[in-house]
Amino acid sequence: MVKPESPSEPFKRAVSVAVRSLAGEPELEVSYSSEPPGLKGLKARLPSPARNLSARDIALVRGTGDAYALRKAYHDEKINAQFRPASVESAALFEAAEQARVEAIGSLAMKGVAANLTAGLEQRLLNRGLGKAHAREEAPLADVLGLIVREHLTGEKPPATLAPAVDLWRPFIEERAGKDLDRLGMALRDQKAFARLTRTLLNHLAFGDETDADQSSENEAEGESPDGTNEGDQQEAREEGETASSESADAAEDGEEVESDGEADLSEEMADAAEPEEGARPQRNEAPFSHQDEWGYKVFTTEFDEEIAAADLCEPEELARLRHFLDQQLSSLQGVVARLANKLQRLLMAQQNRHWEYDLEEGMLDASRLPRIVIDPMYPLSFKREKDTSFRDTVVTLLLDNSGSMRGRPIMVAAMCADILGRTLERVGVKTEILGFTTRAWKGGQSREQWLAAGKPQHPGRLNDLRHIVYKAADEPWRRAKQNLGLMMREGLLKENIDGEALTWAHNRIIARPEQRKILMVISDGAPVDDSTLSVNAGNYLEKHLRRVIEEIETRSSVELTAIGIGHDVTRYYQKAVTIVDAEQLGGAMTEQLISLFAEDTRQTDRLAGRRRRRAA
Repeated sequence: MVKPESPSEPFKRAVSVAVRSLAGEPELEVSYSSEPPGLKGLKARLPSPARNLSARDIALVRGTGDAYALRKAYHDEKINAQFRPASVESAALFEAAEQARVEAIGSLAMKGVAANLTAGLEQRLLNRGLGKAHAREEAPLADVLGLIVREHLTGEKPPATLAPAVDLWRPFIEERAGKDLDRLGMALRDQKAFARLTRTLLNHLAFGDETDADQSSENEAEGESPDGTNEGDQQEAREEGETASSESADAAEDGEEVESDGEADLSEEMADAAEPEEGARPQRNEAPFSHQDEWGYKVFTTEFDEEIAAADLCEPEELARLRHFLDQQLSSLQGVVARLANKLQRLLMAQQNRHWEYDLEEGMLDASRLPRIVIDPMYPLSFKREKDTSFRDTVVTLLLDNSGSMRGRPIMVAAMCADILGRTLERVGVKTEILGFTTRAWKGGQSREQWLAAGKPQHPGRLNDLRHIVYKAADEPWRRAKQNLGLMMREGLLKENIDGEALTWAHNRIIARPEQRKILMVISDGAPVDDSTLSVNAGNYLEKHLRRVIEEIETRSSVELTAIGIGHDVTRYYQKAVTIVDAEQLGGAMTEQLISLFAEDTRQTDRLAGRRRRRAA
């Protein structure tokens, strides 16, 4: 007997056909899931409706589907990436305006689509709590700006349930950027022109950074030439290419100098590669953060900050329960990550075990050669001696973003990968430290209360209570620390992220280690965000500080810094970085990054050793 079809199935099929038709993309794959909706390439994930369809489900699914279809039809990601601001908060405002543009095109052309979009938008924003906002701090500016831009493009007022939240920001926005809003309608179908106007609008709202200012100036200079922007971009790309080429040439020249240096210089380089002199290390490590007082970054108070062991944040019984839950989840990911971890282990073991000299007259007795003596008693005894290994004493720090946006699958996958890689590295003698960073409270905590009591002084700087968590210290055995990773599964732990100070903290911990080689890997899903700090400082305040910290480490420190972004482009911050779309890719990305770092180190030391042998010959 055929099982009766769920009432929602015909609805899903109808919506899928409508989305593909509206997008003009017959190959668009439409799926339905309880996970957050999203659009990536030719895949659109919509909210899964309940078996018994309600008006709320219908509105949310239809509205989300139409929004994604219009973005697919009228949005060019290359143009968007060209004009999108670097600051995460400015980027959110920019994206909200762009989404309002593509939805306005559909709303003005089709009344049915307009109704779907309105109903879906209202439901999404109500689910995010916008309807309950009673103060500006409770109403995200990006959501409000999207509604106001939509109103100016289509003439449609925000839904009544959201109007109070919009009115909280409306005087501020229209006073500063009212003329910019009026001009947006003239560029409705020209994404480039619309993007330029949006950048100008953000500058007037005081959410522009240096990149914004540069872009605005460039656009003003090219105002009479529609193609001028493209030419300018090409010129910039050419200049960057020339800079990269010159850097490569410099590197090549440096390599030639190494080849032509004398034996003394080569010996010095080998000493740097294997065991640098103690006097050389402090000289390299004193420079980072020595001038950070000049950066303009302030902290209102450090009184309530804490650096705490994971075990001190949770009762042992609860920690054991959370660890058991993590172990249950490991079964789904362990196979993939374990294979990559074994690959890393084989690489490191090869580095440790391959450097032996055989058939010597003295040294350790080579047991593998003893059968030859039994066969031929006249054969001399065979000895072996271990050569200076190219595998250098190494410590690895994993710094995990413990912000609220990591909640759910991302933080679970991060914990599992840290677990597997931590065990793997310990087996091959590489010390591993696992750290996490978040804040003690939402929206400022005790720091903000102290600031309010002090009369709200202007420009207070960082305005929240930091929480830096030590899940595993470098010298702590894995068997003692494994329970601690379960803490990441605890509800309420993940709050805000202030990446710059966390990175400084992790760097200072690893730089104090005695190991020769130091690797710091950062795993994050976004730029630094702290509502309390950003509400009283510039929109890019935390991001600018993060960039300065990264620059200091990459240019002045002996620590090797690498990063992995989950759904967030971190390559614009870090020189060595990869970006993954899905948290499921994290294990492979972490392992491959470590493999590449160790393989690179092996190649460098092997090249130096080869040069020494050639010179000796």
